[in-house]
Amino acid sequence: MLYIGCPMWGYKGWSQAGKSNEALEAYPDAGYRVDFFPPRTASSEFLRLYSQRLTCVEGNTMFYATPSAETVAHWAQETPETFRFCPKVSRNVSHAARLETTRAETLAFVERMRGLGTRLGPLFLQLPPTFAPAYLEQLHMFLEFWPKDVHLAVEVRHSAFFAEPVASELNALLSNYGVGRVIMDTRPLRVGSTKEHQLLQARERKPHLPVPMVVTTDFAFVRYIGHPRRAVNAPLLTEWAQQAEQWLTQGRTLYLFCHCPYEDYSPAICADLYQRIRELLPLPPLPWPPGSSDTQPIQERLF
Repeated sequence: MLYIGCPMWGYKGWSQAGKSNEALEAYPDAGYRVDFFPPRTASSEFLRLYSQRLTCVEGNTMFYATPSAETVAHWAQETPETFRFCPKVSRNVSHAARLETTRAETLAFVERMRGLGTRLGPLFLQLPPTFAPAYLEQLHMFLEFWPKDVHLAVEVRHSAFFAEPVASELNALLSNYGVGRVIMDTRPLRVGSTKEHQLLQARERKPHLPVPMVVTTDFAFVRYIGHPRRAVNAPLLTEWAQQAEQWLTQGRTLYLFCHCPYEDYSPAICADLYQRIRELLPLPPLPWPPGSSDTQPIQERLF
């Protein structure tokens, strides 16, 4: 099963096609379209329209503030049953002084997210760069009390987790608890001139880390940080499409998220990647971009 989406659903630039904006000025040769929403779409319509065009979303805003139960219920009502939210665990948990002391906060956050019902995908724990291998026992204790019926994916950012023997130790720990290891690909941000590197990095603060193709449970969780230019993404997206085919053929569920330092282009990168996977597997077309041969909402046909 394949889910694909962006880090957010509420980006105003997606409803301002044709207007002068920073992305179009910086990358007029991007090769991507930016008209994800109809012009002048009201922000109250963003989630409903987003969920008709893509099939999942990272819940990045939940890292900063936990939504009310009423808000969570509204999100569930606004989206198809087959849509998936992958909430980013609150920073009060992920960036706490000691991860294992956050039991009450963790369980409260999980309980709030349960309000999404069938639309709840894996939650996403992003650990800070300061979380080093010396703190693995904290993660072990955290996973011990994590609810077993709620999927979790963990992203590490300390470079030592990408070298042996620590990498295998982390993978074994996650596998033992049925937890996914987030795979983040920031290679596109390192293409081009030094000046461009600096500009993109300033807009999209992501660490430069290896890209281990490691799956520790029955689902894969991938974050692709794309370049604004389609030509730069092309070979990497082809590579990811081939990897996606392999995982999907193995029967794994796959969550793919496409970011971009200029979020205007993120939905188009999703569509680009999805089409490349579709060339390898019999998948229906996305209902976006406009002009697809079949505009029936993808959720009604994929599952």
